[in-house]
Amino acid sequence: MIKHLVLIPDGNRRWAKRKGLLSWQGHLEGAKVVEKILEKVLELKIPYFTFWGGSYDNLTKRSKTEIKFLLKIYENYFKRLLEEKRIDENKVKINVFGRWEGIFPESLKKIIERTIEKTKNYNQHFFSFLLAYNGTDEMLDCVRKILREKKVKVNENLIKENLWTKNLPPVDLLIRTGCEGDPHNSAGFMMWHTAYSQFYFSKTLFPDFTPKEFEKAIKDFLKRERRLGK
Repeated sequence: MIKHLVLIPDGNRRWAKRKGLLSWQGHLEGAKVVEKILEKVLELKIPYFTFWGGSYDNLTKRSKTEIKFLLKIYENYFKRLLEEKRIDENKVKINVFGRWEGIFPESLKKIIERTIEKTKNYNQHFFSFLLAYNGTDEMLDCVRKILREKKVKVNENLIKENLWTKNLPPVDLLIRTGCEGDPHNSAGFMMWHTAYSQFYFSKTLFPDFTPKEFEKAIKDFLKRERRLGK
């Protein structure tokens, strides 16, 4: 099966626009989908699951109204995670990576920190949320750390040890939704961990992305021959 699966949810705003709704309503529907996908991840016993909840640009350059609602959705979501019994039953460790600590309000930061602290010793499943995350930021921060440490010999291990996501394994499959004729990566997303990843691009906008299609993407991956550069 898959050890590490990543999901990039694209299409919330387009979904809302096509239905005559506001952008934040698209994000709200997307949050409901995340819960269903997490259930499927546990059901399929995928140990590592990473979800890109928003880039740094998403959370700093969009309208103040949209950002305000996004932060509220995050707050409500992590509150539910704190009380979710399946997190405890399945020993799910929650991690959050990105520049969120520098831009999130204190109330939201405290909830996220409580979630991380509560689950820090769990070791059966690992759910990682990327918030205010850009892959280019992660790599730049890695390089700066190495320069500060004045390491002369730079190798693969040294780079990985200085990444925010250093404890995550390589990504086996990356699923991106909402790709209507433009399958692409964004902001250097997890560039180190996706060096040999397989990709699955779906035209389905994220609020319409079902657990059934999620499972279809996994079955498609399992049929592929992975050469890993050989």
